[in-house]
Amino acid sequence: MRQQAVIGIGEERGGRLTLPFAWLAGTFLAERSRWPLWLPVLLGLGIAGYFAMPLEPPVWVGASALLAMGVLARLVGPDGMARLLAIALATLALGFAAAQLRTATIGTVMLEKRVGPAVLQGRVIEMEARTGDWRLTVDQASLGRLEAGKTPRRLRFTARSVPPDLRLGNIIRVRAVLRPPPGPAAPGAFDFQRHAFFEGIGGVGYAVGTVERIAGSEALSAGFWVAVDEMRRQVTARIRAAVPGEAGSVAAALITGDRAAIDEQTLQAMRDSGLAHLLSISGLHMTLVAGTVFFALRFLLALTPLALRWPIKKWAAALALLAAGFYLLLSGTTIPTQRAFVMTGLVFIAVLIDRVAISFRLIAWAAALVLLVLPESMLGPSFQMSFAAVLMLIAFYEANRDRLISPRGAGPLRWAGLYMLGLVITSVLATIGTTPFSAYHFNQVAVYGTAANMVAVPLTGIWVMPLGVLALLLMPLGLESWALVPMGWGIEGIIATGSEVAAWPGAVLAVPAVPDVALAMVSLGGLWLLLWRRTWRHAAVPVIVLGMAAPWLPGLAEHPVLLVDEEGRLVALRALKEAPASGLLFSSGLAARFTGDVWLRRETQERRRLMPRQGSGEQQGLACDGLGCIARRDGLTIALVREPWALAEDCRIADIVVSLVPIRRSCPSARLVIDRFDLWRDGAHALHIDGGRLTLDTVRKRRGDRPWTPVRPASRDRSSLSRSLNSGA
Repeated sequence: MRQQAVIGIGEERGGRLTLPFAWLAGTFLAERSRWPLWLPVLLGLGIAGYFAMPLEPPVWVGASALLAMGVLARLVGPDGMARLLAIALATLALGFAAAQLRTATIGTVMLEKRVGPAVLQGRVIEMEARTGDWRLTVDQASLGRLEAGKTPRRLRFTARSVPPDLRLGNIIRVRAVLRPPPGPAAPGAFDFQRHAFFEGIGGVGYAVGTVERIAGSEALSAGFWVAVDEMRRQVTARIRAAVPGEAGSVAAALITGDRAAIDEQTLQAMRDSGLAHLLSISGLHMTLVAGTVFFALRFLLALTPLALRWPIKKWAAALALLAAGFYLLLSGTTIPTQRAFVMTGLVFIAVLIDRVAISFRLIAWAAALVLLVLPESMLGPSFQMSFAAVLMLIAFYEANRDRLISPRGAGPLRWAGLYMLGLVITSVLATIGTTPFSAYHFNQVAVYGTAANMVAVPLTGIWVMPLGVLALLLMPLGLESWALVPMGWGIEGIIATGSEVAAWPGAVLAVPAVPDVALAMVSLGGLWLLLWRRTWRHAAVPVIVLGMAAPWLPGLAEHPVLLVDEEGRLVALRALKEAPASGLLFSSGLAARFTGDVWLRRETQERRRLMPRQGSGEQQGLACDGLGCIARRDGLTIALVREPWALAEDCRIADIVVSLVPIRRSCPSARLVIDRFDLWRDGAHALHIDGGRLTLDTVRKRRGDRPWTPVRPASRDRSSLSRSLNSGA
């Protein structure tokens, strides 16, 4: 029977299958029970295909493809490879259609240009106190004389102060400067513009006046979400009153998600030690809160006669699910917290319906649900890192389930030993699983993160979070300090651990910009390794290794010779290889601070090194004056023009002209021209030169023309210039 099935999905040659194909087909059939685990992977590939498109497809494409694949899956026979392929194509189409539907329904209007200073009026829907200022998000906004149809649904701005009685739902008025959300700082860098689009935010900026709360808007302050926000404020205030100092600020972050008062030095130490995930409410915190409630209730119910007649385990699971929902509201209902609630909720639902609570099937359902509801979350670090860690842990648990079960009658030392072993394994696996995504998104890896987590995670799980739950229960009685004070002791231990580990030599490994293809190789290779059971899964190991090494491989590493920011305020030129110091040379030490920091991080460079001044650039192949710079790279002359009256001379001698001012006349001898208009149209530019061959990369080229990108005129056609340069013309 099995042999017939193998032949049924293969190609016969002389009545027999070729040996390699027969082996692959047989292995694939033997993994039949694992096929459903690939459904969320196929959904993700469909979503990735949508976001990778250079142009927004017509609205009917996704739905039509889904309908066609669904009909095809229905028409083909119930068995065989054709049916399986049709289901796979239908799942891909479903992911594509879900992403397209999400984009079409979000309907975010983006500002086309800078507006202001202008009067902004709107309803406050988010408030975040930060060090030295406030960040407010408003909806139902009116902005100066901007037409209603061109005014974004939501706007976000920073202000130095706000009225003390300001609450969510209040109407405010303020003079502010707002502009479209900024695009990526470099081709391939984080796309905040896309992130803001899916949050419904069409403009960001800053207040230039005092925020005024409009009298008579109190009626708008009534409502469920306003009540929840007021509860969060009160809980945060009582936590900080009971636990002063940095420990109280961290306690507030763990319970209500308010990180505003945490000192920057503490944040940096937590990042460098690999403990930053403890400060952002995620699956770990949700699991600890719900797990504490579940086990405590089950233990207490087991002491009563109810345990003899009633399903106390299910009762505890139901109440733990309610506790997780309350924690979701209290912590601010951020997207990562919502995803953590979904995953935790599925665990307790599995308990309620007598299913295995921790399994690959469960994580597959959770991933599929998140991808269908919030397809854009797949592109973010939170989704990638959380699911990677969980997959690693479940794979290890599944492979070693029998070994991890302690025999009955084991003594306390045995239990303690198993717990410590599980802790070490958990820390190592979670660190390995999240490291590629940390390198991709943050360009750094905490080298000693495993050691720090081996101390901080059990301290959080055994001491800090249970006491946090107890503090919330005692808060209505005014006795929260009984739990918060000892909770603060545990937090001080976590902070001390982070500071100590961050001070170790080489605590942080800087990683150059990771190509998208490298992340895809690591992600798909890791899924292939973890989801299959048979030996063919080990074929993914070299793919994963190649993807991890990609940032340092000459053919895949991204090391542009020249970078120009989208506003023409900052230029960076790569130093000569034979120069005393390598890296990027910056045109300014202060301009475009955020953009410059991104460039430094992607280059693993610690600080800005400035282009040499007039008469001091011989070692770098640079000649600079007040009008600009002339550089020689790979046999090409590059002119960096700062002032318009330098254009005439530079256009005569340069192969590549980069002008921070508009060029209204042609440069007859230049093979490539980048001016202020190009930067405005196409965003940040990156120029690569390899053996005399030139490649120009831009933000617009990477992203394409999508609903979250600015509407700009067509780009200048540089294809003929590149061809002539690369052909040696």
